[in-house]
Amino acid sequence: MDIALSFPVLLGLIAVALVFDFLNGLHDAANSIATIVSTRVLSPQYAVAWAAFFNFIAFLFFGLHVANTLGTGIIAASVVDPHVVFGALMGAILWNLITWGMGIPSSSSHALVGGLVGAGMAKAGASAIVWHGLLPTTAAIVASPLIGFLLAILLVLLLSWLLIRRTPFAVDRQFRHLQFVSASLYSLGHGGNDAQKTMGIIAVLLYSQGHLGGEFHVPFWVVIVCQSAMALGTLIGGWRIVRTMGSKITRLTPMQGFCAETGGAITLFGATWLGIPVSTTHTITGAIIGVGAAKRMSAVRWGVANNIVIAWIVTIPASGGLAALFYWLSTLF
Repeated sequence: MDIALSFPVLLGLIAVALVFDFLNGLHDAANSIATIVSTRVLSPQYAVAWAAFFNFIAFLFFGLHVANTLGTGIIAASVVDPHVVFGALMGAILWNLITWGMGIPSSSSHALVGGLVGAGMAKAGASAIVWHGLLPTTAAIVASPLIGFLLAILLVLLLSWLLIRRTPFAVDRQFRHLQFVSASLYSLGHGGNDAQKTMGIIAVLLYSQGHLGGEFHVPFWVVIVCQSAMALGTLIGGWRIVRTMGSKITRLTPMQGFCAETGGAITLFGATWLGIPVSTTHTITGAIIGVGAAKRMSAVRWGVANNIVIAWIVTIPASGGLAALFYWLSTLF
């Protein structure tokens, strides 16, 4: 808390945080709508509007556990200053833009976590890290797609057994309607987990400047502006990534799309209630691979999946390195 900001500079940093939130919605729009678009249940323009609405209202269904984790559970709140916040956000934003431009569904969440770690360590070394918060988050890199994968496979196998006497046409017609439900649930999970990450960043910035009193909390106005920024980003959409998620990994039927979205939604709901900032990208990708593998292993384009996994591995160190660079540059001014 050693740097006092003027009000315009504070507003500028909050604006940068909201730009990240907007780009998060744009970058991760594919997570919510890829399956419902690829199965042609909704056209892209209607799908993004559907997802944006449920992204926005997600704060009505979840607590703010993820925001608290991002605010105080990745790096120590005492380390946070405007330079750290700026470095973390710019590192995450730049990495998001790089991967968005390449059409790679990397994780906005882990880009932000990497940014926080990189900027925090640039200031205070390894002592800045809150290990009991960071370790579960990094463990979720493996756990969230694996859980999504397993849940999606189980749902496909269960429904295939229950519907074995139904014709493919009848099954497709039924699940085209049910996909509205599963896509809504996934969008709720996406908005509930992802928007809270920016809430935590803005709240810890306000806390570091003494604007929250003596106790860390997330003001309601921060909740509303973050949900709005994410919903707007989702509304505009990230079509490059939609194509990768919806068709390049595997081809989906409406029933498979329902299973992928439902398995992903269950994973996100559990993580959000536990306060773990997981990657919605990792989760839905694991679920999509799961439904493809349930059909046959060759149905999954493993080369594309392999490229996505490589992007996952490099996201935290890459965004962390960029964040450290932006931290050092900001200290020159």
